[in-house]
Amino acid sequence: MGWTNLPQRLRTLAQCLAAGAVLALLTYGGFVLQINLLTISLLYLLVVVAAASLFGFWQASFTSILAVLLLDYYFEPPLFSFEVANSGISVALVTFEVTALTISRLHRREMRVAEEADFHRAGMEQLYELSRSSLLLDLRQPPGPQLAVLIQRVFDVRAVALFDMNLGRQDRLGDWDAGEEDLAKECFLRDASQEDSSTQTWHRVLRAGPGSVGALVVRGKLSSLVVDALASLAAIAIDRCQWFEKEERAETAKKSEQLRAAVMDALAHEFKTPLTAVQTASSGLLELGGLTKSQLDLVTLIDGEVVRLNRLCTRLLKSAKLDPKEVDLQTTDVNVVGLVSEVLAGHPAEAQRNSIEVGVEDPSLTVRADRGLLAMILAQYIDNARKYSTPGTPIAIAARASHSEVLISVHNFGSTIRIDERERIFERFYRSPELKDVVPGTGIGLSAVRKAAEAHRGHVWVISDDKGGTTFFLSLPMDARRPH
Repeated sequence: MGWTNLPQRLRTLAQCLAAGAVLALLTYGGFVLQINLLTISLLYLLVVVAAASLFGFWQASFTSILAVLLLDYYFEPPLFSFEVANSGISVALVTFEVTALTISRLHRREMRVAEEADFHRAGMEQLYELSRSSLLLDLRQPPGPQLAVLIQRVFDVRAVALFDMNLGRQDRLGDWDAGEEDLAKECFLRDASQEDSSTQTWHRVLRAGPGSVGALVVRGKLSSLVVDALASLAAIAIDRCQWFEKEERAETAKKSEQLRAAVMDALAHEFKTPLTAVQTASSGLLELGGLTKSQLDLVTLIDGEVVRLNRLCTRLLKSAKLDPKEVDLQTTDVNVVGLVSEVLAGHPAEAQRNSIEVGVEDPSLTVRADRGLLAMILAQYIDNARKYSTPGTPIAIAARASHSEVLISVHNFGSTIRIDERERIFERFYRSPELKDVVPGTGIGLSAVRKAAEAHRGHVWVISDDKGGTTFFLSLPMDARRPH
């Protein structure tokens, strides 16, 4: 029937008239057929039950009163008169009213449960649609605008606001009032979910794993269960975009690192040939003798710088081939004091600039490591200390055993390293913006140091401040052989 198309009062009146018409037909048929009182009472009761189930309590109550009056007038002796005070009629009235109340309440409860079930089923279908559509997001674009459009389209909400913590941006769609520009961001900063039933506004923090990735605010007719699931799907989508960005960045860095290593390897090999020829010529001139003092000084300078360039090329070659997963360590028992002395002998200090102090608690201290790589680490640490130290200040080299590892450090006083750069200086080609134009360098030495340490299952780090100076550390296990 088309009751829903009528206004409320007209709909109620029409339903009462319909129930009255059914009672009139039953009364006419029962009176003509001479149906007994009990039978007609049961038929009236059925009409009351139908009115309570289909229309509601007030319509059923009207039907029950009308049924009692018809029952009293046409079927209860004396006929064609009203004896409402009659006990049988009173019982019938109470019975009809109780039936109307009970059935209408049960019907209303059933309708409410059915509506809630339909509402939740629709919510689940919408969540499925959102989860399916979120898999088609463009991971190279910010997820916020895409998710906001999806949520508004799929759930037909009035307004959506989404804050992405990783990008630091908030995206909004729909009708928002003045002063509601930062609702999602404020929800994230509060780190608390809430809801406002008067405006049907839902605030949810988006959590992925142990932390929060953003916040979502939606305004529309939704259930708490659906909003919670919606927030979880949005958090997963944002987290997925973040992981894709990290993987893409890591893949790009890996390819860039491989290209840089190949270029360094090629350049180092190309430099080796002319450097060898120059070194042979300078050494030959020194051996021949007969040079004036000025010529001897120049040839000696050339020979020393060629040795230095040759050493730098060797370091380039080693760093280009250093991969902790692939390098084959040639490990031997290395005496730390002997290695330090060997490195210092190969890198004579400028006496007028810095003095070098060596402090090793145990002269017999040894570590099982690749001697060449360990010498390269020490040489790089010492070269760095010389370049960045203040003239006239000492450079201190120390080593000691600590539990199952050997700790080697090189300390100097001079320029300090900011906290945010203490990890980055171990990246290949990175140089501090404050010093790269002041002190010459390539930015590859410390990256080779870290790779060499990782190949030994060790690690490197630095501490630096104005008062204490700068100290580079190397920690190696006593037995640095790689596990098989």
